[in-house]
Amino acid sequence: MDILTQFVVIPLLTITGIILVKDTRQVKMVSAIGMGLQLIMAGILLFLYVSARRAGNSAEMLFVKDIVWFKSLNIHYTVGVDGISVAMICLTSLVVFAGIFASWEVDFLRKEFFVSLILLATGVFGFFISIDLFTMFLFYELAVIPMYLLIGIWGSGPKEYAAMKLTLMLMGASALILVGILGIYFNSAPAGGQLTFNILDISKVKIPMSAQYLFFPLTFVGFGVLGALFPFHTWSPDGHSSAPTAVSMLHAGVLMKLGGYGAFRVAIFLMPEAVKELSWIFIILTSVSVIYGAFGAIVQKDLKYINAYSSVSHCGLVLFAILMLNQTAMTGAIIQMISHGLMTALFFALIGMIYGRTHTRMINEMGGLMKVIPFLSVCYVIAGLASLGLPGFSGFVAEMTIFVGAFQHPEIFYRVVTVIAASSIVITAVYILRVVAILLLGPATNEHFDHFTDAKWFEKVSVITLICFIALIGLAPFWLSSMIGSSLQPIMNKILALNPF
Repeated sequence: MDILTQFVVIPLLTITGIILVKDTRQVKMVSAIGMGLQLIMAGILLFLYVSARRAGNSAEMLFVKDIVWFKSLNIHYTVGVDGISVAMICLTSLVVFAGIFASWEVDFLRKEFFVSLILLATGVFGFFISIDLFTMFLFYELAVIPMYLLIGIWGSGPKEYAAMKLTLMLMGASALILVGILGIYFNSAPAGGQLTFNILDISKVKIPMSAQYLFFPLTFVGFGVLGALFPFHTWSPDGHSSAPTAVSMLHAGVLMKLGGYGAFRVAIFLMPEAVKELSWIFIILTSVSVIYGAFGAIVQKDLKYINAYSSVSHCGLVLFAILMLNQTAMTGAIIQMISHGLMTALFFALIGMIYGRTHTRMINEMGGLMKVIPFLSVCYVIAGLASLGLPGFSGFVAEMTIFVGAFQHPEIFYRVVTVIAASSIVITAVYILRVVAILLLGPATNEHFDHFTDAKWFEKVSVITLICFIALIGLAPFWLSSMIGSSLQPIMNKILALNPF
């Protein structure tokens, strides 16, 4: 079995093991072992990929495996990875592994919860390794569908409303993506050639401009909905607020990254001419996402809503950067996806742990937590500093790369929107420092807080894993940016051929 297919098989075997286990107390052990093995496999994949590149393998995709599924429509199970895919697989493995330990105390329908959680992860892994559009779409649907059950059954607050809203909006986005993919497919054949869903083959064909003008907006908006593109972002805060801890971690840390990755891999890579002509429209929308999300976070009182609106802002930066069509900004966009995935997973893990002790997420009902739960409080401060872009953490590397790359665009419009988007750094600092001051500092506002216990061992495993990699990227980002940069060359070659500047 090829190494990439194992990223789908291992979760499925883990699910099988969970179903077969009779003692529900063993469910979390099976989940932890399975996802721990998946994390090890991600490390092996990273090592093999870097070794292959250093050995001189310059193929656009490595470890390619192709199996015919439906010959009449030329649909294949085709998988392969470049540096961007490898980075996203590593991110997913880390967040899922941390999410398992963040869910250690889930008791209600424990077996069903972990099956649904790992099934969602299976779809995400499959999405990132696919280079056949039809297969990619199938895995996309597999990743989205379990969210309804995870929020609707194990969520809190108005969970039925949140689950329904999220599912309907993402299904609407799926419809747009499907139309876009079919439009690409029916314009994918060279003269006298065969229609194909293979991304690498389609990239060698110039899709007619009339088709690009129609299908690029559909595809970009479809993926943009998952990336919280304004004004289609409203599902995200409600979904985050009602989801259980691990689901919020995967939702914001991984699932929303499918939007940015899909917009880059499908919409921009396959239809660059339309991007060149229409990017200004979506740059305006993404700029609104960045600023609106930051201001939205300032006025929230609920910790989950604060982090949800913060995610709208940070994910907006991803779409903003890839539309700038230069290598520096695009590199920053990929690093931002990884950085935000780690940071927001850490935030939601800590919020869940704090809520489990205080039984409230309203910041005006808390205070003085630094004295009673110092470990979790310090971790929350670290997450906040990373989010506001403090040097030494991944957020600084990502945001500075984005803004430097975006400002390289010679046209005044792009430089103006870059300055506007960069102002979100100040707004982010305001709401992060405000929350830290209210939540952690000052006297305890509730006498019952004095009896809290600090983080348990499984909670420490979850948050320390995420913090270590946030610091690793912040202190030594060049290995990651180099791996991403080399994988951006195919699309940069197509863009440079258009002379966009």
